[in-house]
Amino acid sequence: MSTAAPAAPAVPAKLPYWVRGDTNAFFGFGVNVLVNVLTLTGLCIGVIKMPAGDVFGVILPALGIALVAGNIYYTYLARRLAARENRTDVTAMPYGPSVPHMFIVIFVIMLPIYLSTKNPVAAWTAGIAWAFIIGVIVLIGAFVGPYIRKYAPRAALLGTLAGISITFISMNPAGNMWTAAWIALPVFGLLLIGLLTDIRLPFNIPIGLAALLVGTAIGWIGGYMSAPDVSAAAKDIAFAFPHLKVGLLIDGLKDMAPLLATAIPLGVYNFTEAMTNVESAATAGDKYNLRSVLLADGAGAIIGSCLGSPFPPAVYVGHPGWKAAGGRTGYSMATGVVIALLCFFGLFGLLGAIFPTPAIVPILLYIGLLIGAQAFQATPRAHAAAVVAALIPNIAQWVTGMIDNSLSAAGTTAQQVGTDALVGAGVVYSGLKTLGEGAILAGLVLGAIVAFIIDKRFWHAAIFAGSGAVLTFVGLIHAEKVQWNADGQVTLGYLFLAAVCVLFALTKPAPREPDPDELKLLEEEVSGNTFTEAPAGGVPVPASS
Repeated sequence: MSTAAPAAPAVPAKLPYWVRGDTNAFFGFGVNVLVNVLTLTGLCIGVIKMPAGDVFGVILPALGIALVAGNIYYTYLARRLAARENRTDVTAMPYGPSVPHMFIVIFVIMLPIYLSTKNPVAAWTAGIAWAFIIGVIVLIGAFVGPYIRKYAPRAALLGTLAGISITFISMNPAGNMWTAAWIALPVFGLLLIGLLTDIRLPFNIPIGLAALLVGTAIGWIGGYMSAPDVSAAAKDIAFAFPHLKVGLLIDGLKDMAPLLATAIPLGVYNFTEAMTNVESAATAGDKYNLRSVLLADGAGAIIGSCLGSPFPPAVYVGHPGWKAAGGRTGYSMATGVVIALLCFFGLFGLLGAIFPTPAIVPILLYIGLLIGAQAFQATPRAHAAAVVAALIPNIAQWVTGMIDNSLSAAGTTAQQVGTDALVGAGVVYSGLKTLGEGAILAGLVLGAIVAFIIDKRFWHAAIFAGSGAVLTFVGLIHAEKVQWNADGQVTLGYLFLAAVCVLFALTKPAPREPDPDELKLLEEEVSGNTFTEAPAGGVPVPASS
């Protein structure tokens, strides 16, 4: 009797360090990070009034070290995953300065200290200490986050990520675009054509580079830019390499108690956002180990703060976008190295004078579109309401932030204007403020509750409602600071909601039957291939379509 020959071992796929799609992703992601570094530079100098020497000589080089180390690490993780799964289409996780944290550390931590002391160094030390605490909390989250990811519905994870993307990632760039739409809209159109279709430019010119050059040319020809500004910025170019600023960190930590009120929720936000980004990457076919990601994010924040940077780096929203653009493992490392060199040589002032902002920011709106779409495409159709529920706290947080900034520009605050006056003008400020505090975690809880109720899994919904009560009671969500009994009314509301879910659970209803499309989605999730291979330069097509 003959026996079958043993199967030959799989031959590891040859994994190049650079492919054509990496060029597209490099220019797209590089411009993304470039925009963010230009923004934080302007905030430090324009809002906190920090000396340009400290910004270009200390903060940016410190950020550069964190970025190059982190992106090399994520390139290693991508290549390790590709080798383990014998694939050549693995995309590295994008990594850079966290966008929401940039604004929070400036306006919530540093600005109040600067306004009260008129001392930018005191504000700087507080920001460094805050970033350090964030890093420690994220390291702790590395051992908690995997369990949250295991039990939270995908609609809640991707929905809250879409909320961040639509508000903090997309809205500010969209506003900048429409202030000079004659520059931004052609750039945006080129990006959409090059990244969402299979159309290629002549000579395979990278679409990100072409879009930036076209927008820059329009801006200069139309008189939007100024040659004297370029000359002035060129005079500030100087090499600076990072060095330890532990003394500043220790000074900031001496008065760390006030920082905990925002650092703890934002640390939780960090590892929750990383968790949703890992889920987003898994949806696109790349299943990374969450603990490895969180340890890197926490270490990056700690290293940066020890070198003098108050801006914690983190895994970015947008992995599916760069995968759709054809990025694999090379684009991430290249971005980290190039941005680090720009930081070391103090070139960001010059770049800001050369490239028009409306030509740069459309890439962020593209990412917002893609992540928002993914939240609906990669979740069961029945869970669409849960995705929207997870969006809402993030929208509330963004709206109240805009209200606060507007009132501050007018020399007043919401408290001074008064709740009754705001309500009379149709602005439900107080409720929106409560809803939006701890928005990432609040969106996760709310989205999970809605998803489990839709599925008639009332015990699970009750557990998440009870978790919402606990998180509210200690001030991690729906409260301005961490404390006991932070908001008793909202805590009680979650407890009542949990009781309602328990009552329905006791009736032992049959769980919702998944529809055929949902079964297909579940099969693809198990196989790790939720998206089919993208056409060259195009967006991946959901395999269920």
